[in-house]
Amino acid sequence: MGKCYFIERISDLIISIISLILITPILIPVTIILRFTGEGKIFYKQLRIGYKNRSFYLWKFVTMREKSPNTGTITAKNDPRILPFGKFLRKTKINELLQILNVIKGDLAIVGPRPLTREAFELYPEEIKPLIYKIKPGVTGIGSILFRNEEEILANSPKSIHKCVKEDIAPIKGALEIWYANNKSTITNIKIILLTAILIFRPNNKLYLKWFKNLPIHAADQIALNEHYEFF
Repeated sequence: MGKCYFIERISDLIISIISLILITPILIPVTIILRFTGEGKIFYKQLRIGYKNRSFYLWKFVTMREKSPNTGTITAKNDPRILPFGKFLRKTKINELLQILNVIKGDLAIVGPRPLTREAFELYPEEIKPLIYKIKPGVTGIGSILFRNEEEILANSPKSIHKCVKEDIAPIKGALEIWYANNKSTITNIKIILLTAILIFRPNNKLYLKWFKNLPIHAADQIALNEHYEFF
């Protein structure tokens, strides 16, 4: 276990450092735009649940107004707190790029369960909570891939945000994260990284149905999540 962890940690460091160098041409203009738009804030850190349910600060680019009523840490697509430039950053996931710093620091792996806020974590079924973070959370993962349109699901649901998360999202997403923890391997990680990259260019693909045959998703859930998606 110790040797595997060491190899994974070294791999994550190498990938994250190379990625940081490659994305610097994106980070610099985003930093400048944020400095002179919105409220002039650039970086944002938020407490998330990490390995063994310990809290840590997740780094992101600012996408929401700081001086606005606090309506919670769960965000729908049309949340009025989102800044105009923030909509672009969230849609393209550029606001997530700073999480590379969390990987370098050791809070995150490249692949793993999505680190949740305490508010969202408490909406997960009780039997799932102790199991999600028995491995280190990640920048990307199977839950993040299948629920990449989570903000849109929340915005379109007739239910309240909390009820939608608790009843429609958390049970499926939690089961996916536990599936990953139980099926973690180098091959699985490579497939998830490739799927994440493909999503940038083909956001409606559902290759995961071909690559992972034993995902804990019922047919009805697949239709609900992916009715507008297509195979690559």
